Parts: sequence; C-alpha cells; structure tokens
Amino acid sequence: MEKEEILKKMREEKLVSVLRARDQEEGKKLVDAVIRGGIHLIEITMTMEQGNPVEFLQTMCETYRDQKEIVVGAGTVLDAETARQAILAGAQYIVSPGLNTETIRLCNRYRVPVFPGVMTPTEAICALEMGCDVIKIFPGNIVGPSAIRSLKGPLPQAEFMPSGGVDTDNVEQWLQAGAFAVGTGSSLTVGAKTGNFEAVTAKAREFVHAVAEAKEKVRR
Repeated sequence: MEKEEILKKMREEKLVSVLRARDQEEGKKLVDAVIRGGIHLIEITMTMEQGNPVEFLQTMCETYRDQKEIVVGAGTVLDAETARQAILAGAQYIVSPGLNTETIRLCNRYRVPVFPGVMTPTEAICALEMGCDVIKIFPGNIVGPSAIRSLKGPLPQAEFMPSGGVDTDNVEQWLQAGAFAVGTGSSLTVGAKTGNFEAVTAKAREFVHAVAEAKEKVRR
C-alpha cells in the first residue's frame, strides 16, 4: 500500500491500536483480538520483554500481507536504525514517542509514513519542516484534547494524532478537537493482563463504535 493510501485509510478509520506485548505469543493473541474487534490499523511496539519485536513484526506483516484492509506498522521506534529494521520487516508506517530527525529523514527517503511524538509548538514546527504529514501528540493524557485546538491556532496546516490516555469516553473530545486519528493502547488491551483476550475484542468493538459515533457528530 502506497503512503497516500495509508494516510487516507488512517484519516477515514481514525483508530490505531497500539499493541505492547510481553512476548510473541501474547502479541499474536493481541493482534488477533483487536482485528476480530474491527480495528484494522495495527501498531506493534518495539518493546518486548521476551523475544525479538522485529521478528514478531515481520511475522505479523507476512501473516496479514494478503489482507489489504489490515495495515501493520511499528511503534516506539526510537532511532533510524530501528526504523530501517522495521521497514525491512514489512512495517507500513513508523511511530515514535519523540522527535528524531534521522528517523524522519530515513522514512521520508523510503516514502514510509512517520509519526513523531511532540508536546511543544517548537517540536511540531520542526516535524512539519521535516515533511511529516501527521504529528503524534504524546503523552495525550498529559495535555488533553485542548492541545490540538491550541496547536492548530498557529499551525492550522498541521495534522495531529494523540496517543496515551485515549479511551472510549474521551475519543469524541479528541475528534471534535480536530484529531486526524487517535492511537489507543493500555485502555484497549487491559484484558490481556489477565489473559482475557475476549475482553480485548469487546473493547475493540467499543472503540470502533465510539469512533463511528464521534465521526458522525463531527460531520454535523
């Protein structure tokens, strides 16, 4: 899928699942659970207590290669070296908790969407100057939805995707504030802590429903 298609899908669906697994077995169950719940944008973080996250990423990319509605990316990418490994493993987009210029340059070189994390106008301007189409606001729970409105005042051309603290009870606020999309992790996958992956699927369905309702309200 081309860069423009990935961004279009993200803009339309507006929901990215951020999956942080302890090991590959749990990771596979998480991916399966959120897909069953109707979430198609999968962000696999490069943090794994046991096992190689890049190998797991590659396995998931290969597993869902023929399912065009599923888009798998890499999250918690801290540097260009990890970004390169992730892209070679099949990652269709790259997400970082911070702003690393070398990572952005590398992703732009290969026309892979990259979403760097920012908290300040200075960082947001830097990301725009580096050619980022969408900027991640992280941690979202610290700044809240009002951060998007504030940043869009001086930067109306910027697109923002919050991650951290996004839940079904506030996703409407984020979208009303102008979020390009939202990323959700711990609130989505809390059931996995006790091995209850059906709860993860149920929560994914809740998120899909909440986002659909919020999108309708934003259009009015």
